[in-house]
Amino acid sequence: MSQSADILVIGGGLSGTMLAVQLLRLPGRRKILVIEPRVELGRGEAYSAVELGHTLNGNAARMSVDPDNPDDLTQWLTEHIAAGGWPESAEQNVPVSELFPPRGLFGVYVQQRLAEACNVGAQQGSTVEHIRAEVADLQTFADSVQLILSDGQHLTGVFAVLATGMFPAARTPQKQSSGLNTAALDPWDVTAMRQLDPQSTVLIIGSGLTMVDAVVSLEQAGHRGPIEVFSRHGLLPHARRQPPAWVDFLAEDHSIRSPRQLLRELRRHCRDAIAQGIDWQAPLDTVRAHIGRVWSQATDMQRRQFVRHVRPWWESHHHRSPPLSAQLVERLREEGRLRIQAASFKALEPCAEGGVSIRIRRRGEAETCVVHGAALINSSGIEYDWRRVARPLPQQLLARGLVRPGPLALGIAATIDGAVLDEHGQAANRLFAMGPPLRGMWWESTAVTDVALQAKALALRLGAEQG
Repeated sequence: MSQSADILVIGGGLSGTMLAVQLLRLPGRRKILVIEPRVELGRGEAYSAVELGHTLNGNAARMSVDPDNPDDLTQWLTEHIAAGGWPESAEQNVPVSELFPPRGLFGVYVQQRLAEACNVGAQQGSTVEHIRAEVADLQTFADSVQLILSDGQHLTGVFAVLATGMFPAARTPQKQSSGLNTAALDPWDVTAMRQLDPQSTVLIIGSGLTMVDAVVSLEQAGHRGPIEVFSRHGLLPHARRQPPAWVDFLAEDHSIRSPRQLLRELRRHCRDAIAQGIDWQAPLDTVRAHIGRVWSQATDMQRRQFVRHVRPWWESHHHRSPPLSAQLVERLREEGRLRIQAASFKALEPCAEGGVSIRIRRRGEAETCVVHGAALINSSGIEYDWRRVARPLPQQLLARGLVRPGPLALGIAATIDGAVLDEHGQAANRLFAMGPPLRGMWWESTAVTDVALQAKALALRLGAEQG
């Protein structure tokens, strides 16, 4: 079987869906095929969550999918709540703009914006179709791109876009596997967690936002036993607050051109804020809009130093936890049920008595030790290195030199406008990328606002190429 289209979008999560929305809004007639194995578009890994406790880690005012209207989600939520949707929102007791919606509800919002864009596109003959399959391989030609799907179907397009989204470590097969995922529970699988003894000990690898989600899942499953969390630095995400506005110091000072200079200046502004009785998160919140510029101007050595020495603290301060989830984690720590330990996971160990055993090395200690629990959860975050992802498309693209790893092996390399670079550094004419695969290019390339801006820019580029 074979189909053809103007644009092939590989991935139908937030990135692919937002690109389709922007393409449908453009003048002109075009056929768009979105290839996504999930039943629904617009959800992907992040927004397929079904539990109300799994919320966005940003409030509504920060999470608009429309780059031209920062209040878009706030407006949608206002109408949705007024119509009787999400009655639990009243429990947060804050204005709509400060609500932290469930991720599943955010998926509904994205889908509605797609439906509206489909209506706009239909007026000028543009269409989008969901092909439910996985892309196994891709070939580029002078005038087209051909996809080979897992079901044997072939799709041909004038352009193709890699909008593959994130590869969560807990759900991604690894090329060199430690066996961790085979032994571990899915962090978001509340049903599986209900099968545990409520008083049993649960082990968690990683202490970032995925760990916070896992703790929420355990709580909703009725788990009441000890939770032992192990991560290399033992850092927890800070709770997200709503600080007052702060001067956009990076917009005023273009001499800041490296991550080190940025951190030095950011610390100074945070100290100034604290001295004035203002939340230190206020200066930090001004930084996101400039991260891509500073990161792209840095040398590889400066980037490497940042990742090696600063990344854990950057992640814990910048990628903050939604308030209700942070309150739960703090309560469990105060009760003594949840303990965070700075330790590295080394290996799974044989376990004859049931449950699971892992070998760890605590920070500052030379010797390793074995820890036992009834269950294990892998909350080690996102796998950005495509060389480690044991999925057909990344492996095929790398093997045939159609893509190359991005800076510091984070995602893949591309030009500033998203054209993919091959193994020789040549920019593709018909293959593009957006969102999380460009992590190495921009450092922050996963947030809703990042994806929305990239989707608009890439849609305009593709629309202009179509002529």
